[in-house]
Amino acid sequence: METVTAYFTALGLSTAAGLNAYIPLLAVGLLQRYTDLITLPSPFDHLSDPLVLGLVAVVGALDFVGDKIPVVDHALHASGMAVAPIVGGVLALATANAVDLDPGLMVLLGVVAALATHAGRSAARPVSTATTGGAATPFVSLGEDGVSGVLSITSVVTPVLAAILAFGVLVAVALLWRRWRVFGLRIQGRGPAGG
Repeated sequence: METVTAYFTALGLSTAAGLNAYIPLLAVGLLQRYTDLITLPSPFDHLSDPLVLGLVAVVGALDFVGDKIPVVDHALHASGMAVAPIVGGVLALATANAVDLDPGLMVLLGVVAALATHAGRSAARPVSTATTGGAATPFVSLGEDGVSGVLSITSVVTPVLAAILAFGVLVAVALLWRRWRVFGLRIQGRGPAGG
């Protein structure tokens, strides 16, 4: 059972990283430092070092503010196409090492979940910006941050629930991706009138 829950934890943390890469890093580091809910093996235990937590918090705060500003959020999403999968892979690898799972498979799971989630959110955000003139950007971003935070904590505390939530997020991302493509085709004048 520990093996199955480790996959669920990795999936939840990686999906959270696709929404906001810094929240799950900070959550895992703080949980490692101040609770007995998670024990990271070396070298991942350095996530709980005060210096690392401070750096993640500063970069995360800059990302948190920047992601609420239209246009700035698009630049952050472009860099996030590299950052999110790396963080997803690292968190999944930390989970694999904690319970002795195949590291390659776990990294693949982490990278794919984070990349798919981040790509979907990056594709949907321009539609939100275009249809609301950027007014919805702060609210959409706050929603993404909230889901990332819930997924991060749930992944450690209740991995089965985290896997269900992560699956829901991935389905929502796929649906948003589809809507974005239809919206993009309509703008170009090639898509159907309905849909």
